[in-house]
Amino acid sequence: MAGVWPIISAMDTHCCPCLIFRNPKPFKRSLESSFAIHPWRNSCLKRTPRKKRRLVIANEIAGQYEEGFDDVHQQLINYFTQKAVRTVLYQLYEMNPPKYMWFYNFVASNDTTDSKHFLRTLAKETQELAERVMLTRLHLYGQWIKKCDHPKMYQRISDENLALMRERLIETVIWPSEDTNSDT
Repeated sequence: MAGVWPIISAMDTHCCPCLIFRNPKPFKRSLESSFAIHPWRNSCLKRTPRKKRRLVIANEIAGQYEEGFDDVHQQLINYFTQKAVRTVLYQLYEMNPPKYMWFYNFVASNDTTDSKHFLRTLAKETQELAERVMLTRLHLYGQWIKKCDHPKMYQRISDENLALMRERLIETVIWPSEDTNSDT
């Protein structure tokens, strides 16, 4: 039996229906001899066609254009947190090796991809380092805003799309062989 259930991922805050198949009868295992004749084996030997499952098409799996860009904002925040952590690690390596070792081990044992959780955990351990990472991330974002050339970024994306489409076109076009041109 197929059904549509909303699934919320860790990164998305919106629900999206997905295709899910449910098994109507759970399979029960028991410790019995495989040589004994069981009624379930008779049903397996009969070649009766199974019931066809109906597919439900969900149109919102990939997202829609009307959605906001909250996921992009969160990814940017996570990226700037990771970059700030690397920057603070480099600074500590130069100025305070014991603190560097502690912070390096902390980063190795905690996931930096979820910046909010990472900074909460770091603040519980050492408030000073958490504040330093937060200030560094804000400073890095300010530098990025000043240096980011939005028209150039748009052009880069456009050029990359064009190059990928050109590659795909060259892969799919069937070029005439040289033998067919020499038949005169």
